[in-house]
Amino acid sequence: MAGAKILRIYLDEVPFLRAERGNFNIINKIRAAFESRGFRVELKRNSDVERLKSATRRGYSLFHMDDPFHPRALTLRKAYFYPFWRIETSAKRWEWEIARTGFDAGKIDPIAARTFCDRWRRTLFPKAEPLAISGFVYVPLQGRLLEQRSFQSASPVDMIRQILLYEPARDVIAGLHPGEIYTPEETDTLNAMVDAMPRLHLSDAPMARLLAGCDYVVTENSSVALSGYFMHKPAVLFAKIDFHHIAANVESLGVQDAIGSAPQMRPEYDRYLFWFLKQTAINGGAPEVESQILDAVRRKGWDI
Repeated sequence: MAGAKILRIYLDEVPFLRAERGNFNIINKIRAAFESRGFRVELKRNSDVERLKSATRRGYSLFHMDDPFHPRALTLRKAYFYPFWRIETSAKRWEWEIARTGFDAGKIDPIAARTFCDRWRRTLFPKAEPLAISGFVYVPLQGRLLEQRSFQSASPVDMIRQILLYEPARDVIAGLHPGEIYTPEETDTLNAMVDAMPRLHLSDAPMARLLAGCDYVVTENSSVALSGYFMHKPAVLFAKIDFHHIAANVESLGVQDAIGSAPQMRPEYDRYLFWFLKQTAINGGAPEVESQILDAVRRKGWDI
């Protein structure tokens, strides 16, 4: 069945309508790449039922962010910053090809990397003015604060407790995620921790201002840590993720060593970002994007 030259792309309603109007650039590029190889490309409205049907349909299936649960399916997810994308065999970022690939800074041209990152720093953080205070630990929170999930080394609230235990002097500012609705139990727990721990503060200040003022970032696996690399901010990770290579990882180092090493870390931030985005992701705005798309699906086993 995989031999049928059909690609179906499964999209939720809003991206489906964008793609149908031709306003979803990466979908346009995927369509052009596959059609150049003689494929018919169909857009499908995403649902549990439609994804289940995909397992019995001839051809290949591409899901937008959903888990590709059968051998002829892959997932498309943004690589954090538009127009960069990845096509993968899992929806879990820590299982992606890039997460399993070693990073060698010595193979990256430093001038090209600096030029690339300078341009993206200006784009992403045009007015990155720090807060009035500085020299703190920035902890960008995500969701499910009281729960330790399988890919995490501690729950988010326990992560905060361990930061305060092993960071001897700096204040800790926990940034609340603007897209999360925290439960009363989570809010009560955070407020009680602030009352009991004088160095802990909650903040809803903009991410860029907190990044600009902090000494280092500690998070489960928030993409804020990756944004921090553009500002040359060290990161400590309490969970698995794909941009782990130049961070202090609690899983491998332990909590005390990971937090203790962070303030002195000086990895090759620009070379890493150049490798992570420019060299290994699909760039939807690049002239070679169609060949990047075809190379990506071939590496995942599709006969294109």
